Amino acid sequence: MDTDLFSLSWEPLDVQPVIDKVVDRNCGAIATFIGTVREMTHGKKTLKLEYEAYEPMAVKTLAQIGDEVEAKWPDTTVAVTHRLGTLGISDIAVIVAVSSPHRKAAYEANEYTMERIKEMVPIWKKEFWEDGTQWIGDQLETTSYDKEEKP
Repeated sequence: MDTDLFSLSWEPLDVQPVIDKVVDRNCGAIATFIGTVREMTHGKKTLKLEYEAYEPMAVKTLAQIGDEVEAKWPDTTVAVTHRLGTLGISDIAVIVAVSSPHRKAAYEANEYTMERIKEMVPIWKKEFWEDGTQWIGDQLETTSYDKEEKP
């Protein structure tokens, strides 16, 4: 897997360079996911987040996820950039871009990638709320928040 497709950044993220990494003349779809910092989680007001990572292992694990995606959805290409450091409300925390010959595979591979990031990539976040702070031990704790929330 081309590790240039996977990166961490201490600077604000821009979606276009991530999309540019997956552009392919033989693909008819590019699905993107942009994860941002939300203000409210379970009735708690978030002030900011801090992301830390074991950087060499995080990039290696992102590339492993890319290998998984290509095995499950042939002819797809995935790129991921995740932000580190302090992020404010609405800042972009992660960008996932997947190109594929057809849209269904791009959608599925994009969702799969984001779920695998939360399951296995050594990136941790500290949530700063109005009433205190908490280190999220793994990103699955955030996933459980998302699954509990109802539209």
